[in-house]
Amino acid sequence: MTDTADLPPDDDFPPERPHPAGWLTPEAIAAARAQLPLVYVDAVPVRVDESGDVVAVGLLLRVSPTGAMTRALVSGRVMYHERIRDALLRHIEKDLGPVALPLVPPSPQPFTVAEYFPTPGITSYHDPRQHAVSLAYVVPISGDAQPQQSALDLAWLTPEQACSDEVQLEMHGGQGTLLRQAMAHVGRLP
Repeated sequence: MTDTADLPPDDDFPPERPHPAGWLTPEAIAAARAQLPLVYVDAVPVRVDESGDVVAVGLLLRVSPTGAMTRALVSGRVMYHERIRDALLRHIEKDLGPVALPLVPPSPQPFTVAEYFPTPGITSYHDPRQHAVSLAYVVPISGDAQPQQSALDLAWLTPEQACSDEVQLEMHGGQGTLLRQAMAHVGRLP
């Protein structure tokens, strides 16, 4: 899973309410991660042609905590009292910018549920920080997407390029497996 900003800058909150409901302090999120699974969303950003076929997949380029360059999907935590649809839109805007113009359906249905464990090998998905259950979606992007926050670049690859062994080696925590599942779901697995 990619890193997610757990708190916005302090100047985003009015003084009478230091943190809105659903936002956790760093201490509180660490305690929660140590005791229970958290709900996340993973989004595979895609470009589609006029008939709705996937023609490109957007992958973020990030630097891992160890300094390695990695490819990643859009990913992040669902906040308390936040609809899944709103979480998807928030994380897509956070990673791809305010004019990415995602086309999230009125009633989004995940193509799979990925369960990330802190212990490697239980499933294909691994997140050393926590046990997380992630609802995964393929989301068409119609606007001008640009890498934001900690992302260094956004590359649009063909589905075949994105599923290649070379790109899969650049993805960590099982996101390469998730990407291949997404492309199989939309009929584009090479």
